[in-house]
Amino acid sequence: MPRTHPPAGPTREAARRRLRSLAGWELLNVPLQAWLWFRVVDVPLTAANIAGFGSVAALLVVGAAYWALKLRQLRLGRSRLPGLRHFATARAALPVLLAAVLAACAVAAVRTPGAQSYPGLAFGIFAALEYVNYFHVQLMHDNRADLRRLATVGLRRAHLARDLRAAR
Repeated sequence: MPRTHPPAGPTREAARRRLRSLAGWELLNVPLQAWLWFRVVDVPLTAANIAGFGSVAALLVVGAAYWALKLRQLRLGRSRLPGLRHFATARAALPVLLAAVLAACAVAAVRTPGAQSYPGLAFGIFAALEYVNYFHVQLMHDNRADLRRLATVGLRRAHLARDLRAAR
């Protein structure tokens, strides 16, 4: 039977720090990225750009919620992730939302090419990749252990996907 949480001691504390960091950065990235793209880079506030960015922001919030609840699961020593049914609903609903956003942004890119629409389309594509990263295959590899595993084993099922599968 697979282990549901790391052993007590330094490993568990390292896992807690990592989960806190992941949750915090995902959530902090919403206003940080908004400020960067819409204030610093001066991406125009068009419907396409806002819709595309909104889809990225939604996925970042889902990610932050997942990591925060994963931390809670670890702290409480539970075998099941709290809030799993909400993530199952998100897994089903988000592709519909993302498809609508991508379609709208693609139409906008054809009708008004350039800064009025291309950033929104790029945000929408990034949101779709974030969806895959959370609900299907881990695409983000931001530490040595992840990179080493990627180089030796290849892509693996995402953490949230594994939690959802275990709950079936």
